[in-house]
Amino acid sequence: MSTESSEWEERIAAAWATIDDYDEASAGEFRALIDELAAELPADSPVRPFERGCAFDSTGHSDKAVPLYQEALRLGLGGYRGRRAKIQLSSSLRNIGRAEEGVALLEPELTAPSDELDDAVRSCLALCLSSLGRDREGLSLVLEALAPHLPRYQRSMANYARALVQPG
Repeated sequence: MSTESSEWEERIAAAWATIDDYDEASAGEFRALIDELAAELPADSPVRPFERGCAFDSTGHSDKAVPLYQEALRLGLGGYRGRRAKIQLSSSLRNIGRAEEGVALLEPELTAPSDELDDAVRSCLALCLSSLGRDREGLSLVLEALAPHLPRYQRSMANYARALVQPG
């Protein structure tokens, strides 16, 4: 298979829809399912290590997910999956005590073209900042992400978010 087909995308989505059917004892079976689907892709496909990384990450193995996400990005994973890889990699880095690397990975995403992952970027960056003792910056990001979703007080919350990190 030279690229991911819509049929392959449907099968991988169907596999991911079953993740809650697996418990800690059977998590290896889920990873094997994802590995099997990923193996259908060319060896140099960035989606291959990305999906495998997601499977490790989602079953509690951030340490094994990190090199797979890094490989996916090195192979040129872009677009929506590329942004997801950066978010998930930063979260995994934080989980293994490398939050500073997570911050460095996500800060450029704050000025990337906007999409539905903007709030996830801010949330994961906030967690990384908090792990580094930079709670005010993290809280500012979370309030900034939350403000547009509020039924009222959007302007006030956005102003409070800025006030947490701007002098005066």
